Amino acid sequence: MRISFDWLKTLIPTDKPATEIGALLTGSGLEVESLEELESIPGGLRGVVLGTVLTCDAHPDADKLSLTTVDVGDAEPRQIVCGAPNVAAGQRVVVALEGATLYPAQGEPFKIKKSKIRGAASEGMICAEDEIGLGTSHAGIMVLETELPNGTPAADYFGLGSDTVFEIGLTPNRADAASHYGVARELRALLRQPCHLPDTSAFQASASAAANIGVTIEDATACPRYAGLLLENVQVGPSPEWLQRRLRSIGLSPINNVVDVTNFVLHELGQPLHAFDADQITGSQIRVKRAEAGEKFVTLDGVERSLKADDLVIADAHGAPMALAGVFGGKTSGVSDATTRVFLESAYFGPAAVRRTSQTHQLKTDASFRFERGTDPNMVPVALQRAALLLQEVAGATVAAPVVDEYSAPVQPATVRLRLPRVERLVGQHIAPERIRQILTDLDIVITDENRDEGDQATWLLSVPPHKVDVTREADIIEEILRIYGYNNVALRPNNSASYLAKFPNPDPEVTRLKIATLLSGQGFSEILTNSLTNSQYFDKEGEADESLVRILNYNSVDLNAMRPTLLHSGLEIIRHNINRRQRDLKLYEFGKIYQQTAEGKYHEKTKLVIYLTGNATAETWQHKSEKATFHDLAGAVQQVLAALGFGGAASQPVQHPYLAGGLTLLVHNQPVAQLGAVAASVLKRLDVTQPVWYAELDWDALSKKYKPTLVARELPKFPEVRRDLSLVVDASVTFDQLRQIAQRTEKKLLQSVNVFDVYAGENLGAGKKSYSVSFTLQDFTQTLSEQAIDQVMQRLIGQFEKQAGALIRK
Repeated sequence: MRISFDWLKTLIPTDKPATEIGALLTGSGLEVESLEELESIPGGLRGVVLGTVLTCDAHPDADKLSLTTVDVGDAEPRQIVCGAPNVAAGQRVVVALEGATLYPAQGEPFKIKKSKIRGAASEGMICAEDEIGLGTSHAGIMVLETELPNGTPAADYFGLGSDTVFEIGLTPNRADAASHYGVARELRALLRQPCHLPDTSAFQASASAAANIGVTIEDATACPRYAGLLLENVQVGPSPEWLQRRLRSIGLSPINNVVDVTNFVLHELGQPLHAFDADQITGSQIRVKRAEAGEKFVTLDGVERSLKADDLVIADAHGAPMALAGVFGGKTSGVSDATTRVFLESAYFGPAAVRRTSQTHQLKTDASFRFERGTDPNMVPVALQRAALLLQEVAGATVAAPVVDEYSAPVQPATVRLRLPRVERLVGQHIAPERIRQILTDLDIVITDENRDEGDQATWLLSVPPHKVDVTREADIIEEILRIYGYNNVALRPNNSASYLAKFPNPDPEVTRLKIATLLSGQGFSEILTNSLTNSQYFDKEGEADESLVRILNYNSVDLNAMRPTLLHSGLEIIRHNINRRQRDLKLYEFGKIYQQTAEGKYHEKTKLVIYLTGNATAETWQHKSEKATFHDLAGAVQQVLAALGFGGAASQPVQHPYLAGGLTLLVHNQPVAQLGAVAASVLKRLDVTQPVWYAELDWDALSKKYKPTLVARELPKFPEVRRDLSLVVDASVTFDQLRQIAQRTEKKLLQSVNVFDVYAGENLGAGKKSYSVSFTLQDFTQTLSEQAIDQVMQRLIGQFEKQAGALIRK
């Protein structure tokens, strides 16, 4: 949202600089993302002043040049060579001084330098209007009629002030600030300075109702208030310069004086208006009604639209739509160059009705932006009167009838209870009741009862004006107080402390997540963040819809029409994007939610941690060749994550995953917590990924729930560890994890670790056989192990391998 500082100062006068105002707004929650300086003409005529030609003589060496002396307010006159035919002594002229940069109406900018022209020194330039960008004439220099002293900046003479535009990142909850007056109200509380609405006291409605246009509201829920005014003798044409300048300052292009006035009032007061050609309103009757399903309507952009039964429309006496209420006007009823009678609409439409129509027809306008978030029903007549006065000024309009204002059930202010001790508790600092009262008053929040005592808590009853659509609870009121009080004014207490030895049985989930993110980033992985919306076609099979998919009813794009049931596809889109730009070696991870729908129609969401590996695992150097990423690279990263969470040595079993072609499922306490393997070729082909991808999916919810941070410490062992190796021939179906579990069950005291350092399969072993070379680390923390004790342990291990795994021990 763009806010003009000059425009803003017409509503709340202030001498504070724009940078300070921007900082105040940002501190209160209206984040000023940028400040842009605007100039009426490029360069702002900096370095250009008024002067008087003292003497004018012919140049001694050039017939068409004059040698002049000009008083520009300095101690000494300046000598300037001028080629204009109309230059003469005694003239008041515009002079560009040395160092000034001029931006001519045509051609490139140029800088004025001290120079010699045909041997005569020239210390500036006497300017024509096209040379300084004020016009197109080059017939001669500008000759002024003014009493302003020499040296006066030319920008002051021509009224070319500069403006500053605030680019505000308006959050959805701040609909009350979606206008210049809304921002002025905010500054009123921040500056403790009054602001005012534009003066509409001069508005007078006509007493004659003979030719008026009637209004009937057929759906008061979708349109609680509708006001209108008939204007005649309207002369449609270009807007005056001041109005065009205001609109251009906030990025709008002027159209004509009628449309420009409606846009001006919208951005000034936050109240959308619409102008109808009154002669196109059949039957001189406005009906605010629901559309007929399937009826056709051509909007202002020339597009024919098929309306839905829940679209709210502005129709004529016969029910023919003339506008989509609060969204977009119709082509036939809009103002044209031939329009002389205008019916001006100012209404309050329900946010839900406007949002539904806007989403259905994919129409986003300045009006729908405000109606969707909630406008002020009390601003409806003010905006109507403001627009009528402006149209009288810029289009010669006359008021032809009384104001029509249908408002059967006025919107009431919200009543909110505020407990003063609750303010201190949520803010973290005591704020004096007097200061709270002052802030609430500045925000138009009325204290209707401040003498209520509920137990030992002082409680106030508040009346919140309708324009604060997001302030409905006590917490919202406290947020309003804190915004104006200032977040930076909440001091950290000098005695804030926490014991690092304290035990926290429930770890902070964000701290846990940061711990794992730091671990993965330290291993060279990059964190990504993908869209929660995805394409439903990824999951529908052979024309059959996936019933578990959470589909979006009012989606903006067919490519983003469902909530993702897995993070895999959105991650593959990132990988594809990088591969297509020759970034093939990728190590990525993401924390994100997935969404599913049960057969009973209930919705569930889960948090996952996913890891991707593709391309080379290591870069090529003069010492090492590059190596492709493998399953074991991925498994190593997953094992490190589990170990960091205290789940080392997880059991495994073959993976059962719809998008993986082989891999493992890791279990903690017999519960699956991770699935990892190679992404199936069919999935890669569907997403146009041209190289293999290794993928791991961890159940972050389950891991976070089981994770309990513990610190285990023991003294360094005094006695040495011992390693023994075995070569085991087993069936090809036996995994190393099964052998590891057998060993751990067999020897729980002395066995410290089990590792496989070689796997072999060959014809000499026989069909369906393979050999594992396994190392065992044994250690006793109380004494040195004897050979007899070591042999006993190894014999027990061999016996159990033979019994439980059918192993043959190779000698």
